[in-house]
Amino acid sequence: MESPGPTARCPVREQRARWERKRACTARELLETERRYQEQLGLVATYFLGILKAKGTLRPPECQTLFGCWELIYGASLELLPYLEEGHWGQGLEGFCEHLELYTQFAANVERSRSTLQEQLKRSKRFRRFVQLQEGRPEFRGLQLQDLLPLPLQRLQQYENLVVALAENTIPNSPDCQQLTRAARLISETAQKVHTIGQKHKNDQHLRRVQALLSGRQAKGLTSGRWFLRQGWLLVVPASGEPRPRMFFLFSDVLLMAKPRPPLHLLKSGTFVCRALYPMAHCQLCRVFGHSGGPCGGLLSVSNSEGFSLNRFEPHTKKWSLPSCPSPMRSYCLCLLTRRRCHIGTTV
Repeated sequence: MESPGPTARCPVREQRARWERKRACTARELLETERRYQEQLGLVATYFLGILKAKGTLRPPECQTLFGCWELIYGASLELLPYLEEGHWGQGLEGFCEHLELYTQFAANVERSRSTLQEQLKRSKRFRRFVQLQEGRPEFRGLQLQDLLPLPLQRLQQYENLVVALAENTIPNSPDCQQLTRAARLISETAQKVHTIGQKHKNDQHLRRVQALLSGRQAKGLTSGRWFLRQGWLLVVPASGEPRPRMFFLFSDVLLMAKPRPPLHLLKSGTFVCRALYPMAHCQLCRVFGHSGGPCGGLLSVSNSEGFSLNRFEPHTKKWSLPSCPSPMRSYCLCLLTRRRCHIGTTV
């Protein structure tokens, strides 16, 4: 008697089996991480926020600024966890999406929270000792308050990754497929909003840092609605004489050239004097020769497309060398070989 042949493969059945394995793995990871997340939220809510309110170590406005909507976020996690433990993923996550605005509010307050914590640790000995006492509890496992405060934003990124993976590996005709898809979309939109808020905070920090480095009339008002892109050294090429190193700050709408102060300056050593401010809308950047990846660098020229002087320090056209050196920002570092070659035959 002939033995029966191998069972015919079914691609649809195999695909569904893969979906189920990935879905089960993602669901297990979401549940385990949610339990740990809720535990850490509860530690801060109990040992910091609750005790601070009871003892009055911090005034209510300072406490609100420091922790923001922490208790509401903790409550949202308390509501979500029972659904995850019972396997009602779609229903639980759809209800959780009603609390996503709390994460946007928390992200908007994160810089004020960080600055408030640093200020209170510096000014209040009583608060500093309280924080050290609470952080020394075995429940915190060596974690500090400053490590726990960004926890909701970190968890939001985990929510996005896990819920999107859960929705993608759910069979289309599953009863909670639409709920998971809608939850994944809402969580991704919230994560994008939080990312935009974080980018704006970083940009504001860069602008304040650059403003502190600069002095001069043209450097005022630098923090009004522009984005910092990068900074670095370039060699400004004069009509005659040696090229001069200048620090350039590139923003979304202007290019700023600054002259370094003498290192032996009594009060402002390490700062810069603003020498030129080029509005990018009225300038054209041209490569004269070479490039940053070449052996000798290159020469760039910036010109005013409107035909009038950019400022009282610079004429219509300005040129500077773009050297090449092994550096993380090699387009902006100095090179002696480029210094000798770039200024020959150039005009201002």
